[in-house]
Amino acid sequence: MSKLEQAIAILASLGLPAKQRNERSALTLLALAHVGPRGSWKRTEQPLLRIWDIMAFMREKYGKDYAANSRETIRRQTIHQFEQARIVDRNPDDPSRPTNSGKTVYALANDITRVLRFFGTRQFDNAVADFIKKVGSLQAAYSGSRAKHRVPLKMSDGSTVYLSPGKHNQLQVAIIEELGPLFAPGATVLYFGDTARKHVVCETQRLAKLKINITQHDKLPDIVLYSEEPNWLFLIEAVTTHGPVDPKRHREIERMLKNCPADRVYVTAFFDVKTFRKYAGDIAWETEVWIAEHPDHMIHFNGPKFLGPYKARE
Repeated sequence: MSKLEQAIAILASLGLPAKQRNERSALTLLALAHVGPRGSWKRTEQPLLRIWDIMAFMREKYGKDYAANSRETIRRQTIHQFEQARIVDRNPDDPSRPTNSGKTVYALANDITRVLRFFGTRQFDNAVADFIKKVGSLQAAYSGSRAKHRVPLKMSDGSTVYLSPGKHNQLQVAIIEELGPLFAPGATVLYFGDTARKHVVCETQRLAKLKINITQHDKLPDIVLYSEEPNWLFLIEAVTTHGPVDPKRHREIERMLKNCPADRVYVTAFFDVKTFRKYAGDIAWETEVWIAEHPDHMIHFNGPKFLGPYKARE
């Protein structure tokens, strides 16, 4: 059998579904094991590889040149299933690395590496059986390991939500737990998202009462708070890699909220002054800036008053 056929046979032995017993998944396994056409499974390795690195190996060793836009197909239709089957570990060098980081890497798990090294020997079937027997406990251990790095967020009702790891979610937690009580006391969280799960809180009915078109919630800022007594809607962008509330973003949100009766307070939040300085020239006038490393202070971009909404200009 060719190495490609051998890889497919291995995936079948491990009980992978039919959709993962194909050329794409076989080549992915060969790349992760660093086994070329003339290589040996006995010498299976565990390099840390990005999806781009996996595709480069396929191209260089097996002449399979996938288009650049195939990266997501490999990630979603092969790598994710390999993770679930405990064939690969994601970011074993740094489990706290954000889900959407461009530095995300994958490597064969230790136990599956030992199984692959037995391929072609009498011990292979027993090694596969032992691996499958252990995979349940390994799955639980793996999930527990990643759970340790999730970001806890205490909600106003006393419950705790766990967000995926990453600087963006850490900043969102600071906004809700520090900015909110200081500058919007008593405000309700109507919306915020997680980089992995997209939407964690989305109070659909409350948003509808404020005449916010929830079919366009992907365009909402990262966090939306609402103070009922002054009827203020706090629209907060958490900036770690993407831009602040600049004039273009301000106009986009205003158009979306054209029927909303609440007055709007726009806030751009940063982790530190260094990041704020990077974006300072882009921030829209008549908006606010909050910096997590100086949580008791707010920077006001012009305007005749301290903190509050501005009436629309004619």
